[in-house]
Amino acid sequence: MTYDSTLKYLVEKYPQAFTRWLFNQQPAEDIEILNTELSTEPIRADALFFVRVADAILHLEFQTLPQSEPPLPLRMLDYWVRLYRQYRCDSDAARSWGFPP
Repeated sequence: MTYDSTLKYLVEKYPQAFTRWLFNQQPAEDIEILNTELSTEPIRADALFFVRVADAILHLEFQTLPQSEPPLPLRMLDYWVRLYRQYRCDSDAARSWGFPP
C-alpha cells in the first residue's frame, strides 16, 4: 500500500481523530466523508485567446442574462484555474473578464 493510500484509508477509517488533530478541538459528531473524485465537467469559453507576444492568456466571457448558475464570478474562477493548470502560465499572465461585470 502506498503512502497516499495508507493515509487516505486512515482518514476514511478515523475521521474524528484526524479532524481533532487538525483543528485542535473536539469535532462535531456528524462528519461526512465526501467523494474524492472532483467533477471536471467540460466547460466552453465564449472567447479564449492566447496572446503569445505578451505570454498571457486573455479570456473573455460574454453573458446576456444578469444572473447565471453558477454565478459569473465563480465561473470565471473556474475558467482561470483550468487555464492556469493547462497552460502553466504565471498567475499574473492569465486575465479574465466577464461581461456584464
